[in-house]
Amino acid sequence: MSADDELAAAAEVCDERINLSVATSHQTENGPTTTFSAVESEKAAYAFIPQTPIRSTDAHLFEFSEAMRTVAKTLRRVVEGKAAAQAEAAEWKRKYELEMEAKENKHHDVIKGCSNYGKDNLEHLASQLTMETPSVNQTGCCGNHGICSHQILQDECPGPNRKVDESIVGRKAPFRLSWGCDGDKNGQYKHDFVSFEKGDIKTAERSKKQILLKWESPPQTVLFVTKPNSNSVHALCAKMVRWLKEHNNMNVFVEPRVSKELLAEDSYFNFIQTWDNDQEIKALHTKIDLVVTLGGDGTVLWAASLFKGPVPPVVAFSLGSLGFMTPFPSEQYRECLSNVLKGPFSITLRSRLQCHVIRDAAKDEVETEEPILVLNEVTIDRGMSSYLTYLECYCDSSFVTCVQGDGLIISTTSGSTAYSLAAGGSMVHPQVPGILFTPICPHSLSFRPLILPEYVTLRVQVPFNSRGQAWASFDGKGRIQLGPGDALICSISPWPLPTACLADSTTDFLRSIHDGLHWNLRKSQSFDGPSA
Repeated sequence: MSADDELAAAAEVCDERINLSVATSHQTENGPTTTFSAVESEKAAYAFIPQTPIRSTDAHLFEFSEAMRTVAKTLRRVVEGKAAAQAEAAEWKRKYELEMEAKENKHHDVIKGCSNYGKDNLEHLASQLTMETPSVNQTGCCGNHGICSHQILQDECPGPNRKVDESIVGRKAPFRLSWGCDGDKNGQYKHDFVSFEKGDIKTAERSKKQILLKWESPPQTVLFVTKPNSNSVHALCAKMVRWLKEHNNMNVFVEPRVSKELLAEDSYFNFIQTWDNDQEIKALHTKIDLVVTLGGDGTVLWAASLFKGPVPPVVAFSLGSLGFMTPFPSEQYRECLSNVLKGPFSITLRSRLQCHVIRDAAKDEVETEEPILVLNEVTIDRGMSSYLTYLECYCDSSFVTCVQGDGLIISTTSGSTAYSLAAGGSMVHPQVPGILFTPICPHSLSFRPLILPEYVTLRVQVPFNSRGQAWASFDGKGRIQLGPGDALICSISPWPLPTACLADSTTDFLRSIHDGLHWNLRKSQSFDGPSA
């Protein structure tokens, strides 16, 4: 037999085995897939080559053997690819059938619950359900993929004639909002003011319309803080202490100065209590249920300074001049105190600023371990210097501005009607969460006041190229000198000052600006009327 005859015989045998492999792999797709593996075809080809009685060493025989190997590899890839495609198609078909079955069950349940409907109502309901569950072969599907998956994936099916079905609504991706701000480092409270509802952002109420305080158990101890050097205040304090002891059997704390005055006046006041040192002052909030102030706004500021942490509710009686924070009339103290002790009553949560002084020589260490707490404002001014104050201001890690002028006021919203208002700042409701940033006589016409959010931390630093020094005062007292490189850190304290309201927070605030400042008070326009 010649070499050509041997080559023809080998090719014929190989073709028969390849045809057998391909025919076996093209069995029915709906039944179990049994493929004569391409690996076996490749093994057969390799096994056939050495068994073929080839006696010639022509180069074309080697080329033929390499071609056989390539054909075997190609067959294996084809068979494996078709098997994977069949498996994927079966999986999509299974998912689609499950989806259709679930929807049909849902439709049957709805129709079963509507058995009392009339025939027309049922037909209308069935038509709506049909629209909600369109068929696979409806217009808009390309029809080129056997099983269209856009009903399952709720996506468009590719194709030149595709249409978007308006009855198909994609599900929104769920999410959750969480707070991440520097306020956590400052020990501030965390409040969830944003609620999640059906994938939409909804701003919840920061608080209720009015904040009410209701006693869970009757208050037992009250602290009196009074305006000094006033005979009328001293006489009213003695009356109120006597009335609370006789009618309510309450424990009464007073300041050491007031204790000496009352005991010198009458031995009846032996039951009153006071403190002797700073350590006892720090523990006051654990003993006091209620604070009563007799005086003006300055007395309220002094009472707030006694508490470095939590502050009990404060009932402020007006015995001063303006009285932005003293809504209760002193003449009706019995009725007012009875209502407060009985409860519930409205309160105003007044934010306080906590301040730290950092010296340049201390390498970013605070000068005092405890923060300086202020209720109204922190003022940084030029003092006795004739030069303009030069300050660098930062909000968290962002640069705000350089202040050149007489100074700067960092105020709470409660202090907006004090020094900040006199310097051109706005009047702000005390329960608005914010920090007021008000310049004092700035050397720029475009430097207007700002209101910043309550969670930020402000840093005011005296630069090294400043011509003079600066002075910081806290609620009008405790002045501290700031040299070049020194800084003042301010943030909102986690412990607000709760003050009792005569009516409610908004009514008391509006009354104070009308009565105290005569806000927008003018004569009414005259009206002569039409001539007869």
